[in-house]
Amino acid sequence: MVPLLRSIMADSQAHFINIDTIKEAKREIKKIGSDPKSIEIMAPKAVTKIIKIEKVILQDAIIIKQDMLSIGGEVAVPQNTFKLHDEMGDILIIGSVRQLNDLVVKLDRHYSRLKKIAGKISNLLKEIK
Repeated sequence: MVPLLRSIMADSQAHFINIDTIKEAKREIKKIGSDPKSIEIMAPKAVTKIIKIEKVILQDAIIIKQDMLSIGGEVAVPQNTFKLHDEMGDILIIGSVRQLNDLVVKLDRHYSRLKKIAGKISNLLKEIK
């Protein structure tokens, strides 16, 4: 390796930053000098949220998990979800704002219980602008 490159790499630093809102994401992306046209695309991908939904019919939880996995997110479900799909439980939906918005669109195509959950997620997403 060229000595100049080795010294540049040795000075690199890495650290976590907290980004809780789209506005913060836009500010951080802008600060590093990204193309202004790309900020609107990248900001929703930079904010990860976890949504807890209580008392979900586990049959619905399975569909929510499948839809979220298909867009790169995750849903934590109770261990017995696939055995007791008619019962209720709590779930955690984990994903970027972009993934959560995509999930809303997917869930809105299903039956009424899932459309209601889509509406609840959509309302939560309005809070993080």
